[in-house]
Amino acid sequence: MQKIALIPEIVGTPGPGVMIYGEDERLSDEQLESCGFFVPHYMGAEPNTHLMARMPNLEVCQLLTAGFEHARQFLPSGVTLCNAKGVHDASTSELAVGLILASQRGIDDAARAMASGTWDHHPHESLADRRVLVIGAGGVGRAIHDRLLPFEVTIRMMARASRDGIATPDQLPVLLPQCDIVVIAVPLDDTTRHLVNAEFLSQMRDGALLVNVSRGAVVDTQAMLAEAGRLRFALDVTDPEPLPADHPLWSSPHVLITPHLGGNTSAFVPRARRLVLEQFGRWAGGQPLDAVVPLVL
Repeated sequence: MQKIALIPEIVGTPGPGVMIYGEDERLSDEQLESCGFFVPHYMGAEPNTHLMARMPNLEVCQLLTAGFEHARQFLPSGVTLCNAKGVHDASTSELAVGLILASQRGIDDAARAMASGTWDHHPHESLADRRVLVIGAGGVGRAIHDRLLPFEVTIRMMARASRDGIATPDQLPVLLPQCDIVVIAVPLDDTTRHLVNAEFLSQMRDGALLVNVSRGAVVDTQAMLAEAGRLRFALDVTDPEPLPADHPLWSSPHVLITPHLGGNTSAFVPRARRLVLEQFGRWAGGQPLDAVVPLVL
């Protein structure tokens, strides 16, 4: 059986051995059985990672997301999982900086005041001179770091393992009380689920800002609710997600929420298309793949 690639139309480019499928298209058993290289949907369609169970000849699952927790549970044994390394760095880091600026300068409050024509002028904290900790030193974390540097901030980065001056989790009790802004940019796995818990938040200084552009479950929602008011939060991701209309986070003091907008911009398609075509070329040519997710993190 000749193996084919199944690629969603949002990033697909027709070519030999490639089948482009639409958001609502039902894939046949024959197509699934012959699939060797699978790119699941990104957004806007029903999740279809579960289809891997019906792909006996699957070799590679290439995600369009930086996160991979939603796919690992469906990944058949022996199949290589790759994430969208580099695809979302620009867009997600832009949003992280935007959330920081909006929170520091009161832009969200000013936007709400427009509805009543209220002119509420008072000073705010600058971004300049703030001390920032970026937790996560992957592509998104590094992009956030680089975009914050021109704002005249002092930045530290933290990762699982120390390298080139990057801090490690055991240094959190020292770093958190010193920081004005903490940005979370880590993947969700067993080691990062509820990384930001009651103990973590209790070590942050009064009025500090926590920004989460990773996954909602990295932060303990109940612990965050208990600290809202003493601390400030800017969240592009939540747990649960989507956030129900009656959830207390919506009305908690000093909380700014965007509906998981991080990577979904005009910058996504050209970067995703480039990655998928490069990865497909490597697979078709028997070359090593990039952005492989380790089986054990």
